Amino acid sequence: QVQLVESGGGLVQAGGSLRLSCAASGRTFNIFGMGWFRRAPGKDRDFVAAVTWSGNYTYYADSVKGRFTISKDNAKNTVYLQMNSLKPEDTAVYYCAERVNRTPYVRYWDHRLEYDYWGQGTQVTVSS
Repeated sequence: QVQLVESGGGLVQAGGSLRLSCAASGRTFNIFGMGWFRRAPGKDRDFVAAVTWSGNYTYYADSVKGRFTISKDNAKNTVYLQMNSLKPEDTAVYYCAERVNRTPYVRYWDHRLEYDYWGQGTQVTVSS
């Protein structure tokens, strides 16, 4: 089993920045990639960003391109989400997710069903 623990959420004013972290523990030898999703009040859980564990390929939702940056530290089994120029519409619970190395291989990094483990989430609130 894998445990994912997010941290770094909080309250910030519009235009501000936050950095989220997600640490994986347990059976971490088989990580293929990790991603961030978010759920705003009354909405579905939407894709934010993803990164492959080798090759360091990154993927972003159009709504966050140029503002958010996903990065990772393989040695620490940790993924980060640097969020700049935050907007009130970024307010949501942010979840990290892990995809293990398995078949069939990933087709769409922005699909929730591609991921195998999920964290409990961390609240991000952006005030106007």
